[in-house]
Amino acid sequence: MKFCSVFFVLILFFPAFCQEKVKEKTIDTTEDTVKQHSVKTAVILSAALPGAGQVYNHIAMPKGKKKAYWKVPLIYTGLGVTGYFAVKNHLEQKTLKQEYINRTEYNLTPIEKYSMYDDAGILQLYNQKVTRRDWLFLGMGLVYLLQIADAAVEAHFVKFDVSKDLTMKVRPAVMPIDYATLPTVGVSLQLSIK
Repeated sequence: MKFCSVFFVLILFFPAFCQEKVKEKTIDTTEDTVKQHSVKTAVILSAALPGAGQVYNHIAMPKGKKKAYWKVPLIYTGLGVTGYFAVKNHLEQKTLKQEYINRTEYNLTPIEKYSMYDDAGILQLYNQKVTRRDWLFLGMGLVYLLQIADAAVEAHFVKFDVSKDLTMKVRPAVMPIDYATLPTVGVSLQLSIK
């Protein structure tokens, strides 16, 4: 008789236990299917095409926070300006090199543009153009690397939410070290998240 009552109770309540477990599994699987924003994708896109990582981050941002698209013109302006002046200095240094070779080896008359310079002046201009060209290529590489770093950092903050319930309080504080010495005066910083 005791066995029958235990068996009857198990049969009666077993479906209720099964339903609870099924509900938990469906909730867990729906949370796992939410696609996370990929930092790696933002970096790869930005490395392949400058500014593409910023556009990727802009698309993934919530509606009220979209702000990454304005960086794309700045990226291309930085790359374009440094690239333009680097190529310009490169072409000028090639012209100066040819001018120096024409003067020293072939005794040709100087180009009108450089007629006021002697051989030492031409060499000094040549070295100046080479140095500027190298610095500009370095600047172009720096702009390229900074836009990749910017895309990576911004990808971390795409889903970052600063709640209005976050508060910070700064107060003076007195901290006793031990009973033999005087207490230390300092500042207390308290963060509250509600």
